[in-house]
Amino acid sequence: MGLFQNSLRAQDRGIFLQACTAAGSFLVLRRTMELPLIVEALLIASSEPLSADELARLVRARVAEAEDVHQRESEDGDEPAPLPEWLTPLATVGSAEVLAAIQQLNENYEQSGRSFALLERAKGWKFYTAAQYGDFVRQLFPGRKPERLSGPAMETLAIVAYRQPITKAAIEAVRGVSCDGMLQKLLDRDLVRIGGRADLPGRPLLYETTELFYEHFGIRSIDDLPNATELRKVKLPEPASETVEISEQLPLASVAPAAANSEDAANHQPESPDPLTL
Repeated sequence: MGLFQNSLRAQDRGIFLQACTAAGSFLVLRRTMELPLIVEALLIASSEPLSADELARLVRARVAEAEDVHQRESEDGDEPAPLPEWLTPLATVGSAEVLAAIQQLNENYEQSGRSFALLERAKGWKFYTAAQYGDFVRQLFPGRKPERLSGPAMETLAIVAYRQPITKAAIEAVRGVSCDGMLQKLLDRDLVRIGGRADLPGRPLLYETTELFYEHFGIRSIDDLPNATELRKVKLPEPASETVEISEQLPLASVAPAAANSEDAANHQPESPDPLTL
């Protein structure tokens, strides 16, 4: 019986030591991951993507605020509690440290098999669910069904993306056919927008991609497109005439997606965006 009890005590001591080791590792992890946890909290709380520079600015602003409060309380004769030891070093945080923190977070998410990750897009960093969970996430939006662009629409979009800003006449010179319908479809789906007017006779409209375009295709800028540098240098066919009558241009009202008539109205609602996947 005594031997049995000693054996149990030995097992208990082993379990206790393992628990202590795990707790110690957790405490060390908490200290070393303070910045990643702060970055994680900021990105969860933000409704918009945040760049690394903006995240670093927010962290520094919090440190400056805490130091100002501490100084004012001291000047008022109070005895403020000392600032946490981990807070002061964050006063010099830059974008490089934030990027390292995001990388650490993503490594932790991958190792623990989480269903999301942090990805950088045109406007900054944001949480995205993994693609394999898309069918489940889509149940949150039963009225929205994914639709594919037709081949001609994709061709038109590719020309705009690589050579933006570009006129309708220049697009048609490349495709060899009228592109009014394709441009209208891209405008309705908020993948293309009117970016101004060209300094040419008739002041034709200029078309360019939108932020939703970058978001939808998972890129940060045009430079992320395949062979972007080479294709932007390729000489395009000259349009027959850049002089465009006002009646031949798409109406300016088409810039805003028409929810009633757009074939993709159910897929694009700025005030309640669809969840995007990796």
